[in-house]
Amino acid sequence: MALPRAPMPSPLLARFQGRWWALVLPLSIVVVIGGIALDSASAHFLTWLALIAVPPLAAIALGWIVHGARPWFGLAAIPLFAVAWAAKGELGGQSCALALSALACVTLGWLLVCVVPARWVKLGIYAMAIVDAYLVFTELLQEPNSVLNAAAPAAHLPKLQLVSWGSALMGFGDIFIASVLGALLARNRTVQLRGAILAGVFCCAWDLLFFAIKTTPATVPVALTLLTLELWGWRSRRAPLPQS
Repeated sequence: MALPRAPMPSPLLARFQGRWWALVLPLSIVVVIGGIALDSASAHFLTWLALIAVPPLAAIALGWIVHGARPWFGLAAIPLFAVAWAAKGELGGQSCALALSALACVTLGWLLVCVVPARWVKLGIYAMAIVDAYLVFTELLQEPNSVLNAAAPAAHLPKLQLVSWGSALMGFGDIFIASVLGALLARNRTVQLRGAILAGVFCCAWDLLFFAIKTTPATVPVALTLLTLELWGWRSRRAPLPQS
């Protein structure tokens, strides 16, 4: 959430502007889970899509989108991928794969915020969290998600369609929604950093649910972060002016 810089006007991206792109957020869960439930072979397509798309998207983030980006920083995606491949299954390899997936999500989230009005981005975040929570708590997500997590490309290549670190697993969409909120808040660096810290607190508190259940919707803490910031801003605007 703290990585993306503020979206900038672009004549190229202006051609694609529209509120309906906000549907990408909830549909990224519905289409993937529904597609795998209907045909498990789609999981193999998704793992290859992630393998091909994630490294260049990560390079774009390092070269142009994150704070302090420089074009030549994008070359760092090459050693990250090399270590993720060579040390697959080890903590070092998992960390590099996590970095690649997170950076790729920064690019995707930044692009989405560039073409969607802020109000609709917020609605998309809330919708994605609601859909995710419904699918998890009704146990409609777990089986297709397990199929996706098990899918792997050939030659022992890294699986970039999910995030694994130690024994923890997280879906690609869980990082994507955080990146979207980070890009949305990036116009005000103070608010962006406040949101990142707040999201960390909410995520740690939300993880206490693991004492009761095995799977939690990790999109919910991000939506709660957005809601808290909006209520915080609304209260600040309504605060009475100091009296002289």
